[in-house]
Amino acid sequence: MNRTILTLSLAIISLTVSAQNNLEVGSSSARTSSHPTPAPLVKGVVRTKDGKPASAVNIVLKETNKGTITNDAGEYFFYALPEGRYTLVVSFTGLKTVEATIEVKKGESAVQDFVLSENETELQEIVINASNNVNEKITAVGKVNIKPMDLPQAVAIIGEATIRNQQALRLSDIIKNVNGVYLGTTRGNTQEAFMARGYSFGNNNLFKNGFRINSGAMPEVSSLESVEVLKGSAAILYGNVAPGGIVNMRSKRPKFTFGGEVSMRTGSFDLYKPAIDIYGPLSKKVAFRLNGTIESANSFRESVSSKRYYINPTILFNIGEKTSLLLQADYLKHDFTPDFGIGTIGTTSSTNIGKTIADVPRSRFMGTSWQYTNTVQSTVGAELEHRFNSDWQLTAGVSKAFYQRDYFAVERIQADPNGKWKRPLGKFNNKEDYYAAQANISGDFTTGKLGHKLLIGVDADQYYTTNLTSAITGVIYDSINILNPAAYVQRTDIPVAVWNKRDEIPVTRFGAYVQDLITITKKLKLLAGVRWSYQITDQTKSYYPLNKDSMAYSGTVQIAKAFSPRFGLVYQPTEKMSVFASYANSFTPNTGTDIYGGALKPSIIDQYEVGIKNDFFDKKLSANLTVYQIINNNLAIIALEDKNGNLNTNTTIKQLAGQTTSRGVEVDIQGRPFEGLFVVAGYSYNNMYYSKTNKGNGSFVEGQRLVNTPQHTANASAFYTISKGALKDLKFGAVFNYVGERQTGWNNTYQANGTILNRMFSVGAFSTVDASIGYTIQKFSVMAKLANITNTYNYYVHENYSINPIAPRSVVATVSYKF
Repeated sequence: MNRTILTLSLAIISLTVSAQNNLEVGSSSARTSSHPTPAPLVKGVVRTKDGKPASAVNIVLKETNKGTITNDAGEYFFYALPEGRYTLVVSFTGLKTVEATIEVKKGESAVQDFVLSENETELQEIVINASNNVNEKITAVGKVNIKPMDLPQAVAIIGEATIRNQQALRLSDIIKNVNGVYLGTTRGNTQEAFMARGYSFGNNNLFKNGFRINSGAMPEVSSLESVEVLKGSAAILYGNVAPGGIVNMRSKRPKFTFGGEVSMRTGSFDLYKPAIDIYGPLSKKVAFRLNGTIESANSFRESVSSKRYYINPTILFNIGEKTSLLLQADYLKHDFTPDFGIGTIGTTSSTNIGKTIADVPRSRFMGTSWQYTNTVQSTVGAELEHRFNSDWQLTAGVSKAFYQRDYFAVERIQADPNGKWKRPLGKFNNKEDYYAAQANISGDFTTGKLGHKLLIGVDADQYYTTNLTSAITGVIYDSINILNPAAYVQRTDIPVAVWNKRDEIPVTRFGAYVQDLITITKKLKLLAGVRWSYQITDQTKSYYPLNKDSMAYSGTVQIAKAFSPRFGLVYQPTEKMSVFASYANSFTPNTGTDIYGGALKPSIIDQYEVGIKNDFFDKKLSANLTVYQIINNNLAIIALEDKNGNLNTNTTIKQLAGQTTSRGVEVDIQGRPFEGLFVVAGYSYNNMYYSKTNKGNGSFVEGQRLVNTPQHTANASAFYTISKGALKDLKFGAVFNYVGERQTGWNNTYQANGTILNRMFSVGAFSTVDASIGYTIQKFSVMAKLANITNTYNYYVHENYSINPIAPRSVVATVSYKF
């Protein structure tokens, strides 16, 4: 394993170093092999009126239209400029534009500093306001500096201000602001599984700072600067990801000004959460940031509790004028009670095994007093940025992640028609070591009258998963009646269990991609690219500790190789409107074998998307519409016959003969239409169904919508801050969220006699409303929220045995002090 990842990492490093050397040599015609002459350089520092560095401010050379932005130290640089006079234009949405004239001479640097008319606090508010224009803010998730208005794809960004105002506790609280992306299931209430456009995200589609993380741990959100969602296909940039979209969480970065915040959050069900955030310079070129929090809470569910510990140190090195290095690490420990909710009641029919949700109190806990889940997730990574000149730059990163979950509980609440449930045990210990490396070179250049924004990248990662299981898993612990808890005396002892099997599963991925945004005319742009992906899942290696640690292999080596192209046209009739159409495809590796025992090829999924993006009120409000269709033309389904032509009853023998279709519409609204008011709203319609099956034994029913895919979802939130008068800095707002009716359980299937086995049941639509109010006075602030005002009662359902009610009406408040 280590040899493989080392080889992949060295290959990426060699490629990027070679590219750096080639680009550096070609960046200035004045250089020679023995005595290179430095190209003329324009540089400076932008500060606020109180002397603090101003980051993310736009600097443009008027004569060349070249641009850059200031770094975290407020510095900017232009390289390889011909001699002459230039006009520097300093701008930022919401700032007064400032200009200055400079003269560049051979062998000399031209220095021009700027002082903004705003102080640091005012600038921070301007930055927050500007980031609300989702069509203008460049995202890290796109890996290249392309404004969303130029991108033939839907993008959503939830910034720090929204996270703070809504007092988000979990990632699901933030995702509620992104229409079409929703919390799908919460198996045992041990993790949050998100879905979009009918597809489940899983581990492959959840990223932090550009690297995959395990979705089994609920991420800590107090350290996040923003959450970016790239909807639709992201396969060209990220390889094997589900086509619904990806989520990338961006951590807060160090600053070259000293400051920070301490806060205390408390609320219903004994919630206590102190947190600290400190940042500042260690020297002129080195800055740090440290986030940390402890969280302790009980629950509206009886006997359920949770404790979390989190720390996130970050150091930024500005190594030189062209290079910066960011080192990041975090550690999360989460100990909590697994909770499979209120359960389902079975039927006596052999053709209808769909369940009904048990009619029991929302707070009733069906587990034991001793069951537990202990989760640890840690990451450490480095991100290098190097700018060769004003047009070309390199970004490269490495990451090491570790995940472990130790779990022991009774589980799968499936009662008989009278409410009797034989409680089965489950005991697991899952570990995952994840190594990753990536590098991207991007640049702007022209060929004739065509402008290019080119991205070339490579990435590699390796998962090494270890799963421990116990023979006690599946053993019946005791029986209870979920409708009448007094019917049986419950056991309270902790069963003795030993590990009897250890499975080791390595997965290695490699990808290389190229993408170019071609400006054909000022109004017409073409985005084109392709990725080649290689993924190998080795055989499972199983050890048996109770049998002298004997070892055996199982399964087949699964190799997936695929090209993933992407094409998109963008037409901009005005600078405030963009119309686009795009095509992309992605792939999904398949498990099982074909009828001859060979590994299945990956399924290739085609995605078509058209849309329109609009900015109104001087770009203060964005309103976007997207229509899409996603087709998996070769879905792996159970083969009708085996290799001898006999009826196949083995569910692991499959064929690529099925098809699913997902069609939908999404409407996004976001912005600050006038001073003090920030709004986010959206609506989505999705219909994902089986459009082709073989109608044989075990196959799905053609035309049936997939489970856990609501056709309708909607969201809206509005926050208003009073900026003048006696009530200055008073803020208030509300958040609305709607999830439509869902089919849950499992999709229906055909039986051997041709009849349909009903395995589904319905969960009705629901909506929730939260209301918040807050006030800031000097460095102190307080926010309070009343969640689920209407006390709505509904559920998140995983298959038919984990029925987790949503939380009832509750209160939370946060007091903070900034320094």
